[in-house]
Amino acid sequence: MSFRALVTHKEADGKVASRIAELDEAELPEGNVLVGIDWAGFNYKDGLALSGIGGLVREYPHIGGVDFAGRVIESTDGRYHPGQAVVLTGWRVGEWHWGGFATRARVEADWLVPLPKEISTRSAMVLGTAGLTAMLAVNRLKSEGIKPGDGDILVTGAGGGVGSMAVLLLARLGYKVHAMTGRADLADDLKALGATEVVGREVLAPTGKKLLATRWIGAVDSVGGAPLGEMLKQIHTGGCVAAVGLAAGDTWDASVIPFILRGVTLAGIDSVMQPFEARMAAWDRLATLFGFSVYERMVREVGLEDLTAASKDILAGKVRGRVIVSPKG
Repeated sequence: MSFRALVTHKEADGKVASRIAELDEAELPEGNVLVGIDWAGFNYKDGLALSGIGGLVREYPHIGGVDFAGRVIESTDGRYHPGQAVVLTGWRVGEWHWGGFATRARVEADWLVPLPKEISTRSAMVLGTAGLTAMLAVNRLKSEGIKPGDGDILVTGAGGGVGSMAVLLLARLGYKVHAMTGRADLADDLKALGATEVVGREVLAPTGKKLLATRWIGAVDSVGGAPLGEMLKQIHTGGCVAAVGLAAGDTWDASVIPFILRGVTLAGIDSVMQPFEARMAAWDRLATLFGFSVYERMVREVGLEDLTAASKDILAGKVRGRVIVSPKG
């Protein structure tokens, strides 16, 4: 049986290029579950992989796509049966293992999660890695004792997938959310998701100071870099920052002062290697908490042929909300 895929090659000059091709199922990598893919997500990592940046891909030719949802075709693992709806995020799929930019994928059963019956395969990719990460970040703030009445929550990179979903989830839980974005044109969209205030990047401009007046009890940070350092200086005593990304870089001019004088917690969120139980709990919570109809304004559908251009947009910070991919064309 043949299947359709966007295949990324490394050319003789060392650059990468991607072309749509028909492949045979026998070419798929090893795994104990064969999935027919309905939808894939498009993430920052996908933009890096399709652009040949960051060394994410180890071997070529390669099929990217770090998350996908579809239905089981064949399985030698008793946990999954033909026709069952499943979702995959993480586990280096789309990086070290062929991923979701195809109509077929063969993967390990341990990497899959059965979809809650309330979530369609399309809705699963509206959420995707971004939704899972946002939910894990919100759960971490709650586990650190941050309650809705404690103060305002800052969400950085609020125009992107993780950020916009964190805004929606926090708002639906009753938190007052300050959504930070460099794109003023997204203000109405972010307020529609539940943001009480939309702020610009200048709120985290470099100051050179060790500590600043407190402003937020917690934050979901998807940008990292210098803005994260400035944010930590403005977190209330006992507050928590859930760090999920590094769009602004992976280093900052750090100080221990916010940690030892205000007891601030910096919590890292790893959505790639989360154990099955944590993933299942997050998906179950998303099924009842997430507002799909509210978020639809932030969703764009594309085909495989659109992904090369989309990779340039996402790396330039021009993608709004979530891009989902129909591999069938």
